[in-house]
Amino acid sequence: MVDYWQDEKNYLVFYFFVMIQLRSMLKVADNSGAKIVQCFRVYGGSNKKYGQIGDVIMVAVKKAEPRKAVKKHDKVKAVIVRQRKPLRRKDGSYIRFDDNAVVILEKGKEMKGGRVFGPIARELKEKGYDKIASLAEEVI
Repeated sequence: MVDYWQDEKNYLVFYFFVMIQLRSMLKVADNSGAKIVQCFRVYGGSNKKYGQIGDVIMVAVKKAEPRKAVKKHDKVKAVIVRQRKPLRRKDGSYIRFDDNAVVILEKGKEMKGGRVFGPIARELKEKGYDKIASLAEEVI
């Protein structure tokens, strides 16, 4: 998708962003041990192709820290907490982050790590991830 708007000098600025999809590489925003993961399944429908903030995805760990709970090549569930594609809110405003990031989950909506790094969107709290929202550095 191509987004465009006018900047302060009235130039048209074009941005190309897509949502989280299969084979997307994501950062991990918690201290579970994984650093970089790759999405290989988006939950929420039989043929759902894209994920956005608050969606649960299945990921494979590509880079991990040694001696932590999550190892390289593990397959785990994660929830999307940040995305680069602008997300439209109900009030008409847009929110956009600098990176795509996830938090690794254990069972249900419980997170595996004990800390969340970086800001997260408040849509996570609305979708029932209160623990992640309370542990985050900043909720936008």
